[in-house]
Amino acid sequence: MNLLGKLDWSAIPFDQPIIMGAAGVVALGIVFVLGSVTLKGYVPYLWREWITSVDHKRIGVMYMVLALLMLLRGFSDAIMMRAQQAVAAGGAQGYLPSEHFDQIFSAHGTIMIFFVAMPLVIGLMNFAVPLQLGIRDVAFPTLNSVSLWLTASGILLTNVSLVIGEFARTGWVAYPPLSELQFSPGVGVDYYLWALQISGIGTLLTGINFVTTILKTRAPGMSLMRMPVFCWTALASNLLIVAAFPVLTATLAMLLLDRYLGFHFFSVDAGGNPMMYVNLFWVWGHPEVYILVLPAFGIYSEVSATFSGKPLFGYRSMVAATMVICVLAYTVWLHHFFTMGAGANVNAFFGVASMIIAVPTGVKIFNWLFTMYGGRVRFALPVLWTIGFMVTFVLGGLTGVLLAVPPVDWQVHNSLFLVAHFHHVIIPGVVFGTFAGYVYWFPKAFGFKLDERWGRRAFWCWFIGFHIAFRPLYVVGLMGMTRRLQHYDVLSWQPWLLVAAAGAVVIFAGVVCQIVQFVVSIRAREELRDVTGDPWNGRTLEWSTASPPPAWNFAVLPRAAERDSYWNRKLRARATEGVSAQTYQYEPIEIPKNSAIGVVNAFFAVMTGFALIWHIWWMAGMGLVGAFVTLLAFAFRHDEEVEISAEQIAQFERRHQAEVAL
Repeated sequence: MNLLGKLDWSAIPFDQPIIMGAAGVVALGIVFVLGSVTLKGYVPYLWREWITSVDHKRIGVMYMVLALLMLLRGFSDAIMMRAQQAVAAGGAQGYLPSEHFDQIFSAHGTIMIFFVAMPLVIGLMNFAVPLQLGIRDVAFPTLNSVSLWLTASGILLTNVSLVIGEFARTGWVAYPPLSELQFSPGVGVDYYLWALQISGIGTLLTGINFVTTILKTRAPGMSLMRMPVFCWTALASNLLIVAAFPVLTATLAMLLLDRYLGFHFFSVDAGGNPMMYVNLFWVWGHPEVYILVLPAFGIYSEVSATFSGKPLFGYRSMVAATMVICVLAYTVWLHHFFTMGAGANVNAFFGVASMIIAVPTGVKIFNWLFTMYGGRVRFALPVLWTIGFMVTFVLGGLTGVLLAVPPVDWQVHNSLFLVAHFHHVIIPGVVFGTFAGYVYWFPKAFGFKLDERWGRRAFWCWFIGFHIAFRPLYVVGLMGMTRRLQHYDVLSWQPWLLVAAAGAVVIFAGVVCQIVQFVVSIRAREELRDVTGDPWNGRTLEWSTASPPPAWNFAVLPRAAERDSYWNRKLRARATEGVSAQTYQYEPIEIPKNSAIGVVNAFFAVMTGFALIWHIWWMAGMGLVGAFVTLLAFAFRHDEEVEISAEQIAQFERRHQAEVAL
């Protein structure tokens, strides 16, 4: 009996120079970072202030760091795919073998949806929502840390598959029967399944946490209809998470039972039904689109109102549109497979529903435009991302309405036309939105703005490069090119794919500009410093505290007696400029104590997942026991909170007021 199950030296692809080269670069980078951190003595600080932190702001920042690192990984996969398809025409075979190409497009989709888009959105919600609600933290701070580190565990397992074994070759949706053991006997699908199961549990816990936070822990006086729109979109997104992610977990669990214990949920024999997997996957999958897009819509609402210097147009209609989308998200999933053969009546229902859901989205577009109309719009970087989104998303949305017509979908199903549409919605809808939020809230998180010049260069590279990269895919899709082709014989497709590859290079230039922007901003942070806590003349409560905010967020919990309460408070203060500022009698504040349960649980989650992938049963047992003991130890903890004295709070407030007065 092999103690390491299926694991042996053949699992490492020594014969694949591209994979081994990439793994070597990543390994050197990790060694360099860990070595630098250790030599400079940062390890205790990182452990104390970040890794074990339960502060929602730091957890939000760590989500963003994970997402941006994985964006580089996912984008490198995209560059490799575009390069392969640009050259692999006719007699030329390109530089990627088919089995490697299959892993790349599967990893690209999985990483971009689960480990880039989701952490970007959750990171911004973590950072901003409690501040906008005027509270000290989320409802369950330690659970928030557990969620973060479970997501990190899924990310680690996905990246380990680069070097040890392989990743799935099934596409990011892993449809049976291809994903069944008979047709995918390797460990690639198992890496996919366990990475998503572990990270999916973390996401579900996040959803529960934020639904509870928004519904139960708002500032005094803040009714639901006084919440910022970003909080509304976060609520809708997390309601969808709570409803949708258990479906994904159950679906992947059934596929795991098929693969590990010989069940027949989705096999083609013994009564199984592969199309049931497709239905269940998209019952999660289409709400997932709105889980990602709705918080970005909230960011665009905050940016539009702040930089137009006026209240958001049609607040109530914006809230209504958000919740209508939340409900209708569950009525459109079948448009992903009109070709299943469900019949004309079923297809007609889902086609009409898919058109109807475009209406509340259109309401939002007009609300943003009317907010800017008549306002004094400051064309700062977040506004550029917002305008770029509106231009691009409308075009992508129109192709979505086109695909909602079943006869049209029959013609372009599984073609690059569909790939172009999906990217035309998700990239401006999610990536542009989170970039706008990243720039918008960066000074609140770190106390200084990002460099505007390099940010504008990044925006224009992204915006122009995006259209160059994806417009040609509509053309080749209509010409009959299906998705996921490692090689093709129709030479008339190649010029369009060369243009698409050039667009990917322009986007890459945008990524480089963002990296340069970050480095330049750190070097020039004193010139870009914001001591007011309100660099954009904001409207919502997060701008009423210092930048970066203290661990307790607010010395005295604000009272939200109206919508845009901070903006109105500033207007009243200007009107009574001669009146002395209000003084507070500060009281001690209790904040949650840091906890290592998240990172320790992540260690055991990775151990268990890796062991189950390679059938190392003793290690899997140890991982499960370790996780159970960790949870047991946490349950019997004594000290749950740390008290911040009134004097400490008063000193911080005096120091902040002195900085503002300078």
